[in-house]
Order: sequence, then C-alpha cells, then structure tokens
Amino acid sequence: MEMPTFSKEIPDAPSDGEEKNKRSTTRVPSIIVGTVAALVAALSIFYLLRPEPLLVQGEVDATRLDIAARVDGRVKEIPVERGQNVPAGAVLVRIDNPETLAKLDQMKAAKAVAEAQLANVLVGTRVETIAARKAELERAQAAVVLAQKTFDRTKTLAGQGNAPQARLDQATDTLHEGERAVDQAKSAYDQAVNGYTKEERAISRTNVEKANADIQAVQSLIDQLVVYTPVASQVYQRNVEPGEYVSPGVPLVTLIDLADVWIHFDLREDLVRSLKVGDRFDVRIPALDDRRVTVEVKLIATKGEYASWRATRASGDFDLRTFSIRAYPVQPVPELRPGMSAYLDWRSRQ
Repeated sequence: MEMPTFSKEIPDAPSDGEEKNKRSTTRVPSIIVGTVAALVAALSIFYLLRPEPLLVQGEVDATRLDIAARVDGRVKEIPVERGQNVPAGAVLVRIDNPETLAKLDQMKAAKAVAEAQLANVLVGTRVETIAARKAELERAQAAVVLAQKTFDRTKTLAGQGNAPQARLDQATDTLHEGERAVDQAKSAYDQAVNGYTKEERAISRTNVEKANADIQAVQSLIDQLVVYTPVASQVYQRNVEPGEYVSPGVPLVTLIDLADVWIHFDLREDLVRSLKVGDRFDVRIPALDDRRVTVEVKLIATKGEYASWRATRASGDFDLRTFSIRAYPVQPVPELRPGMSAYLDWRSRQ
C-alpha cells in the first residue's frame, strides 16, 4: 500500500521593517498605560497633600424694628402688606379707642369751666353785690346808734334807781352785738370792694393751665392711635390683624431697614486671631446666583459665656470661644435680603 506524502511549506523569514513595526505597535499601549498611571498617582498625591478648603457659612442680617403702640384699643386698619417698601412717615396701623376720644371731650369741658372761673375772678365783685354789702353795713351802723342811745338812757335811769340792773345788762349786750355786726358788715363790704385776692387769681390761672395740660396729654394718646413708619424700610411681618385688641408695648409690625444690611459669621477664636476690623474679603451668595460680594469687617465681638465653659480640660486642651463677626458690603447690594446664606473660603480669603 502506497503511503501518502505530505509537503511542508516553510514560511518566509520576516524582513527587518516588519519587525520594527511590530515592536512599535506593542510599545504604544505600554506608554499610554504608564502615562495614565503616573497621572493618577500624581493627582492622588496632590489631593492627599493639599489642604482641604475651610468653608465658613454666614447669614445676611439687617436692622429690624418692632413697631408698637403706646395705647390700647382695637386694630381698625393695617394699610400695608408684607414685603411692601414704605417711606418714612407712612401709616402702618390705625387703632380705634372710643374711651380715649370721650376723655378728650371731658377734658375740653373741664377747661371751659376753669376758663369761666378765671374770667369771673378777673372781673371782680358785681356792682349789685357791693351795693347790698354797703346797705347791710349802714343798717348795722344804724342799729348800733340805736343801741347806744338805749344803753345811755338805761344807764342814767339805773343810776337814779328808776331801772333795774338786768335792763342795763340787756342794753349793754345789745350794744356789743350791734358793734360786732358792724365789724362783720364792714369786712363783707371791704371784701366786695377789693374783689378776689392775688392768690385766688393765681389758683384760677393754674386751673386753666392744668386743664390745657390734661387736654395735651389725652391728645398725645389720640395721636398714638395712628402708628407711622420711623424710617424708610420694608414690611417684614404683620403681627396683628384688623379687629384684634392690642395693648401698649406689643409689637404690631416688624420692619427691616434695607439700608443697614450686614453678613454675620460665628468663628472660633483660633480663626479670629488672623482677622481684624477693616479687613476685606469676598463672600459667595448662593441666592444671588453665587455672586461674589466684597465685605468689610466692622465688628468683632465675643459671644456670651455659659456655665459649661471651662478654662482647661483634664487633657490640657483649651476650650475655644466663639466670636461674632459682622461684615458690611463695601458696595450696596439692593438684592440682599435677611436670611440669605453667605459662604467664605477662609484659607483663600486673602
């Protein structure tokens, strides 16, 4: 049986150019992988060694005015709305108090009485009164003349023994009573002629002044029934509604003075040591599309002490106090509103 024969073909040997291309093709991926690994390592070292940013969060704040009334009463009208910008002197609240209005009428009536009394005192005694007092004086004097004559006759008769002693005593008493009546009538007549004393006129004038003061006091309370805006501001909150009864000192409306806006931060004392009044830095306001606002530090104040605060600890570490920082925008930012957040990168603030 004839065996089959196989022929083996020997491949041609590669040329030098093909071998170089093959080596370059296998070297490119290795270079890329090495470069990527080096970049990853470099970035890892960079992020591990670089200091982490210290973000400090603050809050926008402004001067708030709690407007209250000095009188009590029922709220009649509140012509402003929340968020409304109001100028200085605008009406905020009107209060109704009928008792105070009635008291004003009462004080006016008391003033009219005091003025009438003063006019009466200044005019003096009426002519008719003076004439009546004069007639009484003349009548008393005539009675004394008659009593004197009777006394003289009785005394003569008693001396001659023609009249009893009792009759003489009666005539003596009648004469004395007549003399006292003359004295009283003369005093009344002099008083009518001279009129009121300077002290009485002063009292009448004082009563009129007191009545005027009472009217002014009640009028000042009535003026307080309408509450006005002290400065140009924005209505932040209405604390009452029409129909409610309010008392003196109770805040009716809360206003915000948008001309006095600042940013408040609470910082540990180890951060405050590098800060001083007058420093400027930029803050970021997320509510204003991350706008950067330059602010200037104008107040650095410590916060209140508490019973839990200790000077040292058992481990030797110190407690860190908190300081309140108030920074004002260098340029006005009308869009800033109280309550907005503000962020500061503390390490890069310079």
